[in-house]
Amino acid sequence: MQLKRVVVTGLGALTPIGNNVKDYWDNLVKGTSGAELITRFDATNFKTRFACEVKNFNPQDYFDRKEARKLDMFTIFGLVAADEAIKDSGLNLETLNLDRAGVIFGSGIGGFNTFHQEMVEFVKNPEVPRFNPFFIPKLIIDIAAGHLAMKYGFRGPNYATVSACATSTNAIIDAYNYIRLGKTDVFITGGAEAAINEPGVGGFSSMQAISANNENYKTASRPFDAGRDGFVIGEGAGVLILEELEHAKKRGAKIYCEVIGGGLTADAYHITAPHPEGIGAANVMKMALEDNGTKPEEVDYINVHGTATPLGDIAETKAILKVFGEHAYKLNISSTKSMTGHLLGAAGAIESIASILAINNGIVPPTINLENLDPEIDPKLNLTPNTAQKREVNVALCNTFGFGGHNTCAAYKKYSE
Repeated sequence: MQLKRVVVTGLGALTPIGNNVKDYWDNLVKGTSGAELITRFDATNFKTRFACEVKNFNPQDYFDRKEARKLDMFTIFGLVAADEAIKDSGLNLETLNLDRAGVIFGSGIGGFNTFHQEMVEFVKNPEVPRFNPFFIPKLIIDIAAGHLAMKYGFRGPNYATVSACATSTNAIIDAYNYIRLGKTDVFITGGAEAAINEPGVGGFSSMQAISANNENYKTASRPFDAGRDGFVIGEGAGVLILEELEHAKKRGAKIYCEVIGGGLTADAYHITAPHPEGIGAANVMKMALEDNGTKPEEVDYINVHGTATPLGDIAETKAILKVFGEHAYKLNISSTKSMTGHLLGAAGAIESIASILAINNGIVPPTINLENLDPEIDPKLNLTPNTAQKREVNVALCNTFGFGGHNTCAAYKKYSE
């Protein structure tokens, strides 16, 4: 069958360095760190006392108090980012065939805050167990997709992907596949996460996954650097509007880029560590390129997973060298997690937006805080250290990998007829 072409027509972002797409992009290009001391709870006695929180955000600016109490923060983040993306897309909901419009929207953890709060209240008074009637609807990961469908009336496919930190790229790839198979015209897709709380920070800290560099928290997220000691946890949401090309052209939509491929693989190796030779990461990039017959030498930029964990950064660079050979040295590579922190299930969505805007603006955002390259990482790789670089970007890849060995890669290309 003839596969349909899929394009991106709307973007929405709520991040630790900007509460909309423009501010997010401007701060990426400037190399702004989103790390601050934690305000979500009293972290005085925690090993890690900083995170990349969304700033200057009040749910009651978007929802009335009664409605906000029915929603976990991850859903609130998703709804706000989706509103920006829908407006940006220019979709006319009055004329859109809502039966052919769907939502695939994920989260790595979902209503973590809700679960924590309810358990705290239960422990206070276990003799008289009382639970919020919205406890379960606030908690479940698919509820954000459900709320998005109800808000916009989208009656097509609707579900949540869950693949840890690969979640929102997984969602984007699923949406891309539905559209190119001709099953739908439009998707709201992406992911949201709100896990900066006591169990979130405490849990990641206990497994030594997050940085404990409290003295230098602004520069603690340092992918590829010899002094890195783990990721910095972040929060927020990213949303893309994916659309079938002819559908978009017919309504005169602005087109950001074309989605040209998506790969999904597993390491089948370890619950948290990547395969040391980056086998799954290499396979997923190959798969994304083969999806549309793209040659490795056509790629200009890779927005890498690059979390600043000791094992992960090395494995990913090995994978890039496996796939691209000598062309690896002509690529721009950068980890925008150095600025946003790691948004877990929402990471792939906001990093896809960064990749798409690199294509549109001819600017590659930097990897900040890179002072002393890890000696196990090839020094000839252009990791876009500390300062954004101008270059024409025709094809960009976005890598995201998750606990459990989940690997995803989305491929984006400058749109042309």
